[in-house]
Amino acid sequence: MYYPTHTEQLVEIKAGKVGYGLLIERDAGHIIGDGDTVSQIKEDIGTGKKFVIPDNFIVSAVFQKYGIKNANGRVYPENVLKREVQKYLENQVARHSSVGALDHPSYSSLSGHDVAHRILDLRWEGHTLVGEMKLHLSEGFKRYGMCSTSGDLVANMILDGINVGVSSRGVGGVVEKMGVFYVDDTYDLVGWDDVLEPSTNNAWISTDPRDLKPYIESLDKCNGITIAEKINKIGKILNL
Repeated sequence: MYYPTHTEQLVEIKAGKVGYGLLIERDAGHIIGDGDTVSQIKEDIGTGKKFVIPDNFIVSAVFQKYGIKNANGRVYPENVLKREVQKYLENQVARHSSVGALDHPSYSSLSGHDVAHRILDLRWEGHTLVGEMKLHLSEGFKRYGMCSTSGDLVANMILDGINVGVSSRGVGGVVEKMGVFYVDDTYDLVGWDDVLEPSTNNAWISTDPRDLKPYIESLDKCNGITIAEKINKIGKILNL
């Protein structure tokens, strides 16, 4: 398995192209944070109280989807994406190295200066990968609102009501089959970054997990499950 060095810049495979290189998907999901926490912080700021951010600023997100064409016109097969997510859980998440950047770096690996978050958990709901991540915040931001890390900037945008999404980054090949572009079995997932324009449809970050419900796609439509049952299933997954 090939792992490029931190400074090596692979050629990015653009939408509608085939080949082997850096695969950046700018349409993952919406980031959702705890609504009560965000409301309290905004209220404190508005009334001139002391600026205090919780030590664990945890948000939920839609991360990726398999079997569905994304904004780059690519489809990630179920077996390929599930294999890579399982590896990511067993290696990066289990070892607390599941970090991501704000915006995609031009290389496949990540510099410590770029760290914006650490992913805590990932799980499948039908076609859709959902989970939680902890923003990497400095003491200056938590106490005084001073932005000095990428995680500080993400938290500040969320507090300001800006929609922030997550987008995957990996290395692999793209092949065309009957006019459809598929990511092939050589794919190696690197991780997910925070972006303003994600490529997986409706891959946004939010402070309230209930906001993710409209963005989760599953096989339920084919199985005759009602919308109410679907919402209940999503609620259980997001611990509502």
